[in-house]
Amino acid sequence: MAQDRRDATRGGEPRAEEPKVPEAERAVYIISVAAELAGVHPQTLRIYERKGLLRPKRTSGNTRRYSERDIERLRMIQELTQDEGVNLAGVKRIIQMQRDLERMHQRIRELEKELSRRPIPAPGRRGGTEIVPLRSALVVRWEESPS
Repeated sequence: MAQDRRDATRGGEPRAEEPKVPEAERAVYIISVAAELAGVHPQTLRIYERKGLLRPKRTSGNTRRYSERDIERLRMIQELTQDEGVNLAGVKRIIQMQRDLERMHQRIRELEKELSRRPIPAPGRRGGTEIVPLRSALVVRWEESPS
């Protein structure tokens, strides 16, 4: 059971729990440290942000803070641009496709979960969901009459 936290500034009322941020998402690195970890110049990080390749968190003083996930993305960008010869527009496209693919995977998981909860209809029952053999389907041919 979670320990009941009290906030003295609010008259001892329980304090709302802050949502847990995954470790890889915690923005803790300042720009110079992030650049060093990724092996790039700090100006490169600013360029990537302007191009929409990175979205670092900001402190209340508007200072950029980078997470471990941001560092991983920086390394991926460097690999694509330096090793694979992809330009920044291509990198942006790849990142967008990765996001789209992850959304599709998530949707598939949701649909599979939904399907696993549905009862399977008994054979022979007409529910409109059974598969109809092709040989019993009606085929209509359309032939235009010669003019």
